[in-house]
Amino acid sequence: MRASGARTGSWRRLRPGPRLALPPRSGTYAQERARRTPRDHGQTTIEFVGVTPLIILLCVALWQCALIGFTFILAGNAADVGARTGTGAEWGQRAACVEAAKEDLPSAWSGSAWVECDGNGPGLYRAEVRLKVPILVPGVLNWDFSVEGNAASVKEG
Repeated sequence: MRASGARTGSWRRLRPGPRLALPPRSGTYAQERARRTPRDHGQTTIEFVGVTPLIILLCVALWQCALIGFTFILAGNAADVGARTGTGAEWGQRAACVEAAKEDLPSAWSGSAWVECDGNGPGLYRAEVRLKVPILVPGVLNWDFSVEGNAASVKEG
């Protein structure tokens, strides 16, 4: 025999309680449903449609900021590599500097790269690199403003 209060195959026990009195049913299903639920049908959908363009705009702005930052990193690194290579070259320092600065740049940035190398200063070999910032997709369209990277390396010998 089972102990009193033991479960009888159901995972929860139904407890008897007072029954709620429901009004008598009349009309169609749609009328009945409209009567039972609030009048904000589709509110979530409308809010989603209204907020989605703002979310997309925010993502595009963040991506553009990431491209600007990446262009700063590329310009600084290219100037650093160019200055170090120009310092170590025995002859043709300017050509070695320009070639080294453009060598590691991705193709989307190397086409619009401007490199200036100068070893005339006292004790330092300087390199300056300017890169145009792409708009959303690198290699398709560039903005008019450039990002500048400067570097200097001590002359050898």
